[in-house]
Amino acid sequence: MSELLVVGGGIMGLWAALVAARQGMAVRLVERQRIGAGASGGLLGALMPHMPDRWNAKKQFQFDALVSLDGEIGRLEAETGLSTGYRRTGRLMPLGKPHLRDIALGHEQDALTRWQAADRQFLWQVRNEAPEGWPSARAAVYGVVFDTLAARVSPRRMLATLRTALLQLPNVRLEEGAGVRAIDPTHGRAELDDASRVTFDHCIIAAGIGSFPLIDALSVPLKATSGTAVKGQAALLKADVDPDLPVIFTDGVYVIAHDDGHVAVGSTSENRFADPLSCDEQLDELLRRALVLAPRLADATVVERWAGLRPKSAGREPIVGRHPDHRNIFALTGGFKVSFGIAHRLAQVVVDEVAGLPTADIPESFLCQTHIAALREKHL
Repeated sequence: MSELLVVGGGIMGLWAALVAARQGMAVRLVERQRIGAGASGGLLGALMPHMPDRWNAKKQFQFDALVSLDGEIGRLEAETGLSTGYRRTGRLMPLGKPHLRDIALGHEQDALTRWQAADRQFLWQVRNEAPEGWPSARAAVYGVVFDTLAARVSPRRMLATLRTALLQLPNVRLEEGAGVRAIDPTHGRAELDDASRVTFDHCIIAAGIGSFPLIDALSVPLKATSGTAVKGQAALLKADVDPDLPVIFTDGVYVIAHDDGHVAVGSTSENRFADPLSCDEQLDELLRRALVLAPRLADATVVERWAGLRPKSAGREPIVGRHPDHRNIFALTGGFKVSFGIAHRLAQVVVDEVAGLPTADIPESFLCQTHIAALREKHL
């Protein structure tokens, strides 16, 4: 039985471990802190599609992933008896300027053409007003866009469900508090933070921002790091809001009603920051903007403020697949904001590659070899 080491217990690593275990591999997942300690353990859970215009391979891959997530989560919840908080609520985007309405009207036909999957048609519609004042008329002076493809999930409940599914399988070993500080692909060994070593036949690096130094060490020479950390801040509010309401999104602000009596608000994207895990006035400003979008939250209580670091690759695309220099090393990281919507599909691609099986089509810009080649060209 092939022994697979998965480094990282976020959304990418958990899906990779589950897909591999289902295919009969012996899986050892190691996580430096605890499951969901990094960016995956945040509050939002927005599953947002790309715009339906200027269609390309990346948009098609994400579309297929978002559509297939229904079935994947249904299976996961049936196997565990747990809820992930998943719901395809759709998304509302307020139009505050007339030219935005004109642009949005042009995308209606794009969605009719591109957002099709078998007998399912997803829509991008321009409406004159928002339903139930969500978002507010003040924010939606020129109407709203409503798309039926967007969805949401509870990040922490999703991770807990994946963890439970893994613990139910006899060929999975899950270790928290075990970080990897070095990988020796030649001998199939990884050195942990406590100086102990684990062996593997294949290794998937899915450690969020911790993936980049591991990838860099295996990719010498490189001019720059394979990725960096971007700070995000969000808040969770206790509010009596209908969980069927669509996600509100505009200009970087998300307002997401979950089905447990909470509403998530976020998120910032900070390339420069002094303290990666502290919340500050930038989150306060997000909350002020959220109240303009959804005045019914005025009496809601903030029950949690969250800050964390999200992995963004140097090429801005996920880093996926076999390392060009090491046939037993694979990357699965750098998803930044889109990881929850596509992690299951990326994991399947990587695990199939590990197993030597045909893989689904994946954008070339996602491939690990593409990222490494680009960084080496810069070096030269």
